[in-house]
Amino acid sequence: MSLRESAFVLLREKASQLPVGPGVYLYKDAGGKIVYVGKAKSLRARVRSYFNEDRLAEAKTGTLISEARDIDYILVDNEKEALALENNLIKQYKPRYNVLLRDDKTYPYIKVTGERFPRVYVTRRLRKDGSTYYGPYFPGNLAHRLVHFIHRHFLVPSCKVDLTRYHPKPCLQYHIHRCLGPCVEGLTTIEAFGGAVKNVRMFLDGRLGQLANGLRERMEAAAEDMRFEEAAGLRDLVATVEELEERQKVAAASGDDIDIIAYYAEPPLVAVNLFHLRKGQVVDRRDFFWEDQFEFDAPEFLSSLLLQIYLDQQYVPSAIHLSIDFDDSDTMEELLSEKKGRKVEIHTPRRGQKKAMLTLAETNAKHSFDARFRVLKPSSAAIKEALQDALNLPEPVNRVECFDISHIQGTDKVASMVVWEDGRMKKSDYRKFIIRTVEGNDDFASMHEVVTRRYGRLLEEGTPFPGLVLIDGGLGQLHAAANALELIGVINQPLASIAKREEIVYVLGQENEPVILDRFSPILHLIQTIRDEAHRFAVTFHRTRRNARTLTSELDEIPGVGEATVRKLLKEFGSSTLVRAASEDDLAKVVGRAAARKVRGHYGGAAK
Repeated sequence: MSLRESAFVLLREKASQLPVGPGVYLYKDAGGKIVYVGKAKSLRARVRSYFNEDRLAEAKTGTLISEARDIDYILVDNEKEALALENNLIKQYKPRYNVLLRDDKTYPYIKVTGERFPRVYVTRRLRKDGSTYYGPYFPGNLAHRLVHFIHRHFLVPSCKVDLTRYHPKPCLQYHIHRCLGPCVEGLTTIEAFGGAVKNVRMFLDGRLGQLANGLRERMEAAAEDMRFEEAAGLRDLVATVEELEERQKVAAASGDDIDIIAYYAEPPLVAVNLFHLRKGQVVDRRDFFWEDQFEFDAPEFLSSLLLQIYLDQQYVPSAIHLSIDFDDSDTMEELLSEKKGRKVEIHTPRRGQKKAMLTLAETNAKHSFDARFRVLKPSSAAIKEALQDALNLPEPVNRVECFDISHIQGTDKVASMVVWEDGRMKKSDYRKFIIRTVEGNDDFASMHEVVTRRYGRLLEEGTPFPGLVLIDGGLGQLHAAANALELIGVINQPLASIAKREEIVYVLGQENEPVILDRFSPILHLIQTIRDEAHRFAVTFHRTRRNARTLTSELDEIPGVGEATVRKLLKEFGSSTLVRAASEDDLAKVVGRAAARKVRGHYGGAAK
């Protein structure tokens, strides 16, 4: 009996000895690594089924059993606990034979930090950091619109400035009346800022009636003190809040809260579309993709997918519509209902408007599949919105300026800036920089110099800044660019870097939440294209500078031949080698007979 056959017999015997209760089973390979996690109403019956001839003939099961060397299990009290435990173990161990939700982008939330001067901004990561999170929001740009409303009316910022210390002057947001200015001593007080933050919390909590009453009292007090400009501003804000309150009442009294999930598969490739339906309308959509589902079991796939999407999220809809049913949907309903605190339904519509919406989702899943795996070119607007969404930026990105540094051991240091605008590279706006102030091999200082020069000039000229500044490098280069911008008074400029090899994108202010895009992502391809173009442009400029220095050094040694003559020769012939090979007559046509004789004399007479 071979070693594989012996292992198979031992596994089958161990399966027959498992308990009959509900639980989770784990297949392990020869190294003890978990390669598959499953759940079961009866552990023994479920695991023994893997050794039936029909199951062993399946590609996935046959490969799994041939690789497995051990079976472990965890007994639980009921099927709900088994579902929850399976989800946790899949997330923890990421077994290769399980369906893995690699898209770790969660829903957008609004975060109010727990600092002395709290800030408000959009995030997709929930952390236990003392902050308060509100949401999620559909569509994703709704969160950004609400944050803009907060800036405009409550003057609580979302900047990345260090508010643990005071700065000499405020940023542009203060001057355009979108921030109270906590970064500069004397512009506001902790009490005044705290009152603004209290209003923000009431606004995000939905306590709009209470907020409107408080604002109305402040308006009347300001009017009595003859602070009429302040009273007028508060009057307008009261009207806006009351209008929002009426809309909130209407929204609460109408429509369904439904998520629709549809898929399109050509194994091993799978695309899934998730539609968020509110009040009968699609308000947001998410795409998921897999490249490794060689054996696609749709019920098992959707069951695992639902767990990973909803079980660890704060948000759970009232109903989930699927194109097919699966065995443990009743248990899943019960588990999600407990999490939500009220009934959650999972079912497959057969007719009517709900069926039509499911068909729409299926059509979009097919389109997403084609766009991802058949490389269809997305529209410029779609690219801008996708870039905004992927990097969690406040607005769609119309223009990206990308920087790279090039040198050899600190010599001939240069930098490049390339521009992507409205869906294409804009070569007319490319720029070259010669590093002037940095000695030796210091990429951080070089990046600091270039960013200072570029955006200092834009400030002087009053030219608009790009939607995103992209740096070729890691956190060091990112922070060098950020420090340069802060020193010239630019604070809220969207800034990101892409690290080589790992292809991880770091966004300023979100460095502890790096963006890891999968290799098929169109946004990763876009960022890589811009980065590679910056690298190419920088290297080309560096080589030109280095070659020019090397070539001119030889010609500069010719007695009686000045710099202007050398430049003419290099411009005409291209290199000192071709100058050396040229005849006196050819040289004379460019620099005159006298200079030609000196050059030919230096090289030992007539060229052969």
